[in-house]
Amino acid sequence: MKRLWLTFAQSVTVLLAAFFVVATLKPEWLDRRPVLASVVPVLESTAPSAVASGGQTHGFRDAARIASPAVVSINTSKAPESSPLNNDPWFRFFFGDQGQAQPQAGLGSGVIVSPAGYILTNNHVIEEADEIQVILNDGRRRAAQVIGTDPETDLAILKIDLPDLPVITLGNSDALAIGDQVLAIGNPFGVGQTVTSGIVSALGRTQLGINTFENFIQTDAAINPGNSGGALVDINGHLMGINTAIYSRSGGSMGIGFAIPTSTARSVMEAIVRDGQVTRGWIGVEPQDLTPELAESFGIAAGQGVIITGVLQNGPAAQAGIRPGDVITQVAGRSVRNVAQLLSAVAALPPGEAAQLEVVRRTGNVTVNVTPGKRNLAPGKAPN
Repeated sequence: MKRLWLTFAQSVTVLLAAFFVVATLKPEWLDRRPVLASVVPVLESTAPSAVASGGQTHGFRDAARIASPAVVSINTSKAPESSPLNNDPWFRFFFGDQGQAQPQAGLGSGVIVSPAGYILTNNHVIEEADEIQVILNDGRRRAAQVIGTDPETDLAILKIDLPDLPVITLGNSDALAIGDQVLAIGNPFGVGQTVTSGIVSALGRTQLGINTFENFIQTDAAINPGNSGGALVDINGHLMGINTAIYSRSGGSMGIGFAIPTSTARSVMEAIVRDGQVTRGWIGVEPQDLTPELAESFGIAAGQGVIITGVLQNGPAAQAGIRPGDVITQVAGRSVRNVAQLLSAVAALPPGEAAQLEVVRRTGNVTVNVTPGKRNLAPGKAPN
């Protein structure tokens, strides 16, 4: 009996020691929850859409009822800039008292994505604002705290402290297809929450000159000023995108609106809440889309790579042996067919961790290992 008790005690001691070692060195082995769930608790749709699976679909009425409570109005204000001339007696003598300038007011929308009070919106909605007030669909108001912004995707994360918040369910924007029905929900022109319907007109829109990183969902659902930061939802009421911009000659909707996919917004939110900022990779090259003539000269199909026209001296790409005239076809196993895709693929690389680039040269194909640096947060100041 004594021997059995000694064996049991030794086994328990060994197990506790192993648990302590694992908990200290590899705590992630003991916690299999998704990273985002531990950072931002969200509601996530795990089932395929009803349209894709051929099942029962919700009507527009149900989608609006499900999603609308989580879409908020955002009012911003900025203190006026006072001119030092207003305090100059000679200026007042000749030009009179100019009075106090009025505060600048702004209007936009946002989407509550977490019971913890996190709100997704556009950076341009709250940029440079001194005060931000969030107005819920049920009439409650609360000042918002800016958790972080990402100007390169035009996204911002706010937080409010209120109980019993309505939360939207995050959908799978990667499963969207052209022709899918969607609703745009926001506060256009400040008239109050408005729901418009349309379809997905196009996917993966880039090179619009709106953001540094572009991968827009295009829709013909009416989006107007004040809708920025609002929700683009599917017929199940799940969030598919953050409404961001319109193409217009008059300032109103012309049937061409753009939304940032939920997949992008979610990754930006995770990075900002976890790290306080979005960290992106950078290798120091000047890329250019591959023309059919250049593609023919390299012996590859048109649209299957990006040609490098310049390499920053002593940058990560230069140190790895990338040189002008190289055609990059893959980044870390991800095919790139244009400059926008190369920019996105390089930005997704963790700084300091080596990645493989597939390169086509006139002398043949090579694989190059590049260790990316950290991308400059000021857009347009450095090559990709």
